[in-house]
Amino acid sequence: MASQTVENYLKCIYALQQKSGEEVATNAIAERLETKASSVTDMLKKLKAKDLVDYQKYKGATLTKEGQRIAIDIIRRHRLWEVFLTKELNFSWDEVHDIAEELEHVESPQLIKRLDAYLGNPKYDPHGDPIPDEYGNLRDERDKILLSNLELNQKGIVIGVEESSSEYLQYLDSIGLTLGTSISVLERFPFDNSVKIKLNNQEFQVSLIVAQNLVIKPQ
Repeated sequence: MASQTVENYLKCIYALQQKSGEEVATNAIAERLETKASSVTDMLKKLKAKDLVDYQKYKGATLTKEGQRIAIDIIRRHRLWEVFLTKELNFSWDEVHDIAEELEHVESPQLIKRLDAYLGNPKYDPHGDPIPDEYGNLRDERDKILLSNLELNQKGIVIGVEESSSEYLQYLDSIGLTLGTSISVLERFPFDNSVKIKLNNQEFQVSLIVAQNLVIKPQ
């Protein structure tokens, strides 16, 4: 059984590795976990000794097969709990992350299997992220694109977010940009790369940061 700290490190490395596709730098881990680089170095050495990461000084770290298995299992637990919190307890999508961060460390395969079945084996969490199956398969075969890359006059459906901070999600709620919303791009502004969009028969101008973090299924 991995400790909570170990699980947090493995999940962090997995997320960073998925974004960069290469070794994860010590400083990147430290920034994400809000800790000192020296503390990260010490932990990486311990994880290497447990055969959970491959780590070389000055080159960074990658997960071993076992490290990746544990990380994906944590992600599965986290995302299933997010579904449960929104579907059964009526939490909003901007409230569930921190609670799921605590629940994900309850390590009971039987509990998670029953939770998955109870929820109807959901494929995606409330933020549109795919949920790994019980065998650790994590696939997302949907046709998708960021709003920032959607063509002028092209339509699409909001299916996810790249940024899941409460502030970002609350902003999306305030203008009605939730999962399942139909959206189209009306205009782009070269000055700051902001985008004018149309949704629910209303027009809004959103910043580049918003557009770069909104996942769309083109239509």
